Amino acid sequence: MKTNVLVTGGAGFIGSHVVRHCLDMGFNVVAMDDLSGGFEDHIPEGAHFIKGSVTDHELITDLFNEYRFSFVYHLAAYAAEGLSHFIRRYNYETNLVASINLINESVKHKVKCFVFTSSIAVYGKGQLPMTEAMTPIPEDPYGVSKYAVELDLRAAHEMFGLNYVVFRPHNVYGENQNIGDKYRNVIGIFMNQIMQGKQLTVFGDGEQTRAFSYIDDVAIPIAKCVNIPAAYNQVFNVGADKPYTVNELAKVVCAEFGVKPDIKHLNARNEVMHAYSDHSKAREVFGAPTDISLKEGIARMAKWAKVVGARQGQEFSNIEITEKLPDGWAIAKVLK
Repeated sequence: MKTNVLVTGGAGFIGSHVVRHCLDMGFNVVAMDDLSGGFEDHIPEGAHFIKGSVTDHELITDLFNEYRFSFVYHLAAYAAEGLSHFIRRYNYETNLVASINLINESVKHKVKCFVFTSSIAVYGKGQLPMTEAMTPIPEDPYGVSKYAVELDLRAAHEMFGLNYVVFRPHNVYGENQNIGDKYRNVIGIFMNQIMQGKQLTVFGDGEQTRAFSYIDDVAIPIAKCVNIPAAYNQVFNVGADKPYTVNELAKVVCAEFGVKPDIKHLNARNEVMHAYSDHSKAREVFGAPTDISLKEGIARMAKWAKVVGARQGQEFSNIEITEKLPDGWAIAKVLK
């Protein structure tokens, strides 16, 4: 009898890759997604798709009762870190309260391990490189919500014995990314703009640095961690080691599409200037990463992006605060 596992956000970017690896591991996978940022055709063949939101606690309860999951991989989130300042209620309902729905049912149904995808956003403006031993001081509501879930998982483990593994990935890119989302994922944004013949938009001078992480260096350890006892009840940074400036990134992406960089610099937004983390702990438990270079990873993603083509981005309609909204994020209608 196959092991039942739940992957939330299973039609999303990282989630769809985790689903694929879980299927390869022989699991019976239930992929749940509300398709607000994912696409049903991203879900690998063999997974059972459930359209629904993790904010729907009644649906969550029904799924746990029906499938009796052994493992839960929670990747569903609205991960627009910069936008989270302006969608605070939506952020906490979607990223925090919804996570508690899953944790509650995992405790009740004696789930063997709850795998949570957090973010290096929990660190805030910490010392570099960011290490798991640091005390998180998140700078934005997105990071606050992610760290709150981490704390709740620790409390659930201590009170009820729920095992967990927390991953803090960063700046992940690759095939299946939602390149039409203008609020997050700069590589996808650049590719979408190039394919539409538009200028590349960069906040500030473009000298902010990030260690851009190819999807395989993140999705593989997430999927496999449930079979590695040493990973249980631990927190891991996962991703690439080498940081690049956004300006350097733009050159690599443009070269892959055979165009010259044409950059429009927007006013700087409120964001951490430099962010990259140490991954020595993850290497000890999961082994060496794929070592795919930025150039090779961009080439793989670009090949996929050219096939799917440009995508029209959707305006986020639930903006709650318009004061200090960054350039390019203005909306025609604000919901009250």
